[in-house]
Amino acid sequence: MTWTIFAADGSAYIYEAHSSDYGETFSTPVVVSTTSSLCVNTFGAGTPNGTCNANQFSDPFTGPDGALYVAYANFNNALSGPNDNHNQFLLSKSTDGGNTFSAPVLVGNYNDLPDCATYQGGQDAGRACVPEKGSSQSSVFRATNYPSGAIDPANGSVVVTFGSYINQDSNPSNGCVPAGFAADGNNAYTGVKTVGACNNKILESISTNGGTSFNGTVTDPTTLTVVSSAKGQATTDQWWQWEAFTRDGKLAVSYYDRQYGTDETTGSMDVSLSGSSTLQTFGVHRVTSSSMPVPTQFPDAQGNSLTSREIVSAGMIFPPLLCCPFVWSARRPPFASPNGTITCFFCSLDRVQWWWYHALRIGMEKRKSSEARYKPCCFGKEESR
Repeated sequence: MTWTIFAADGSAYIYEAHSSDYGETFSTPVVVSTTSSLCVNTFGAGTPNGTCNANQFSDPFTGPDGALYVAYANFNNALSGPNDNHNQFLLSKSTDGGNTFSAPVLVGNYNDLPDCATYQGGQDAGRACVPEKGSSQSSVFRATNYPSGAIDPANGSVVVTFGSYINQDSNPSNGCVPAGFAADGNNAYTGVKTVGACNNKILESISTNGGTSFNGTVTDPTTLTVVSSAKGQATTDQWWQWEAFTRDGKLAVSYYDRQYGTDETTGSMDVSLSGSSTLQTFGVHRVTSSSMPVPTQFPDAQGNSLTSREIVSAGMIFPPLLCCPFVWSARRPPFASPNGTITCFFCSLDRVQWWWYHALRIGMEKRKSSEARYKPCCFGKEESR
C-alpha cells in the first residue's frame, strides 16, 4: 500500500509498505518519491528524501513479472510564467518487491480542476471542484485529478489514465485559458462557467518499455489520447476515473460524466464506461439509466449534500470502479436499501462475478451476491450472473 505523509517540515513524500502474510504484518515503509530533475521547486519545504517533496494521490499496481509501479501527482515542476498552472504525474518502479524504487519518471503533464470559491459564489473555500456551466452554483463537492494505472496483459504496456482541465477539447483555442492560481493556491482559468469552453477530460499515457519513459514525456495534455472521446463529451466534464484490463488486453475506464441531458448546466452527473482494444480509439457507453442529483461536499446554500449522514460519518468517498458507479446518494434506488446503507455492484472482468458492497458506519462488508436482483452494465451490455 502507498500513502502520503504531510510532515512538519512541509514535505509530502509518498511511502510504501507491503505484506507477505496476508496483511498480518507490513514491511518498514520506504520512500517512493525521491529525487528527479523534474522536481525543481521545493517550496522551501524540507528535502530529507529528495527534491520530489510535494506529492499526493498515489496508485500502486503490479505487473505479471511482479514489478511494482506507483503513479502519483507531483507539484514540484517548473512553470513557464504567471498564468501557467500545470502540474505533473510521475511514476516510480520497484523490481525487488517494494524494497527500493527507481527515480521518478514523467507520465504526463496535467492541469487540475478549478478553485471552487472563485467560480461558485465563495462556496467550499480552499478546495477545487467541478463547476457546472452558466449561472447555477450548485456543484461544489471537493474534487481533484489523479492517476490510475494498470498493465496491458497482451503486451506488457504500462497504461496510466488521468484527468486534466486542459486537453484536446479544452484549451486556449476554444476559450479555456489558464490564469495562474487563486488566492488559496488552487487553479484559475478563463472560461470555467462558459458553455463549450473549459471542461475536464480523462487522458491516457502509455509506456512500452516497462515504465522507463512515457509518451506523456514528450507530449502535453492537448495532444494526449482522450479516453472520454464521445461526441457529446467534447464540451462537457468527465472526472474521477478508474481503469482495468480484461485478460485479453481490452482496457476499461469508468468515470463520472456530464454529457447527458442537462448535467453540464445543472451539476447533475452520470457514469460512463470507455473501452478499447487498441488503446487509441474508445467506445463509450452510458452506465447510469438516468442522471443523479447534484452532489456537494457539504450542505451548500441550495441545501444540496453529497452523501447521506451514514456515509459522511464513515468517511467513504469512492470513484466509479469498472462497471460500478459508487452511488453516494441514498436517494437513488435500487442502490439504496431501506435502512440507509448503500448497495453497489461491480463486475470482476476476469470471472464476471457480481458482488455487492454495503457502506456501513463501521466499514465495508463484502458479500458474494446470491441472486441477480439487478442487471448492472458492463461494456455497454446488460449482464446477469
